[in-house]
Amino acid sequence: MRDPQASGARDECGVVALYAPGEDTARLAYYALYALQHRGQESAGIAVSDGESILVSKEMGLVSQVFDEARLAGLSGHLAVGHVRYSTSGSSTWDNAQPAFKVTPRGTGLALGHNGNLTNVAELAAARPDLTRKCSTDSDLLATTLAAHEGPLDDALVEVCRKVRGAYSLVVMDEHAIHAARDPLGIRPLVIGRLPTGGYVIASETVALDIVGAHLVREVGAGEIITVDGGGLRSRRFAEAGAAFCAFEYVYLARPDHREGDRSVYGARRRMGEALASEAPVEADLVIPVPDSGTAAASGYSAATGIPYAEGLVKNRYVGRTFIEPSQLLRQLGIRLKLNPLRDVLEGQRLVVVDDSIVRGNTSRQLVRMLREAGATEVHLRITSPPVRNPCYYGIDMASPAELIASGLSVEEIRDFVGADSLTYLSEEALVAASGRPRSELCMACFDGRYPVPIPASQAAAGKQLAIFSE
Repeated sequence: MRDPQASGARDECGVVALYAPGEDTARLAYYALYALQHRGQESAGIAVSDGESILVSKEMGLVSQVFDEARLAGLSGHLAVGHVRYSTSGSSTWDNAQPAFKVTPRGTGLALGHNGNLTNVAELAAARPDLTRKCSTDSDLLATTLAAHEGPLDDALVEVCRKVRGAYSLVVMDEHAIHAARDPLGIRPLVIGRLPTGGYVIASETVALDIVGAHLVREVGAGEIITVDGGGLRSRRFAEAGAAFCAFEYVYLARPDHREGDRSVYGARRRMGEALASEAPVEADLVIPVPDSGTAAASGYSAATGIPYAEGLVKNRYVGRTFIEPSQLLRQLGIRLKLNPLRDVLEGQRLVVVDDSIVRGNTSRQLVRMLREAGATEVHLRITSPPVRNPCYYGIDMASPAELIASGLSVEEIRDFVGADSLTYLSEEALVAASGRPRSELCMACFDGRYPVPIPASQAAAGKQLAIFSE
């Protein structure tokens, strides 16, 4: 279910695929998905194959709610594909949970997990209405189109990936092999790991490799298809590689322990905090983070300024991850469902509060009010991203243009709305520098409006992810 208190950018999805003869791949997929739980909390699923047939198990809920010992024991095989979902298109129902399973005309099966968002689904659907008229999501459309192909699955991936547009990191399996594909700009992350026993793991983030004991081999390249079977790992290229990696992965989406070679997201966020200290110094008594994405940046801000770091907010990590709706009274409490202030720490203090972004502004407004009620004498907001002025069409559930507070208000007007004593956003230049990538390799469309993959005019005007699918 959707978090009733959500007001900011939401995670998209997490994927994993394993080829590991002799291993309990369902259990390994379970732990990998557990590490990727932050990327989607609406549904979880695992598909396995023993070389003869594919079995899929999926339900609404968290990984730990969906799978128990009995359920995992019924999933036997040396290949697996797993998925955790937060819907950016389609409704939040069991039918749209992944992996998506399809049967080919030859009687074989395939299971698919998708992280991202396609931008040309209307065009794809119009080209094959006989196939796609019953598709409910872009992921379902991908699986349906792949299953209709007459040749081997890796050939089907080449053909389909050359037709689709947008952001996609895919994992797909048939009865004998796992496959992975990444869009030509590499907008969403996807990495390859090697297990100590010789098997392979492909996943959205390195944290999934870490939890199953795999070591990072490399990223799946932009425009690349990876296949792993009994013959080992092989690579095919379906498009020339470009670069437009999502900058919001550094700001919020990825776990801080996700790595890119010798660099980590934690290091990038700490550098964001250091840059904010340089761009927006202020006299204060304490630096506190909004947990968890503000933690590394707050420590960087504190170290750069010498202002003491403190944990002034306690996060309830289980609110919003339940099927029980809060009462109207609890909904009115807003952010208190997730965060509770430590009055002993905050009372009488001038605060620098470090957060990752302001999308609609309602949560920040409630946060500032709550900190003042806890006794803070000043609240200075420092945001580790530039103003979010444009919606994302590549897999992040972000507000429409009309709902984005920075699309219509100046920074000073936003400061006044949220009630802070001061408000500063990180500059685009500082965010790029903190990421460790050149600007030419980043997608910063939500900040600067430059979309690396063209958005159909009707879709952009509607401010929706996928106009042809019901929400």
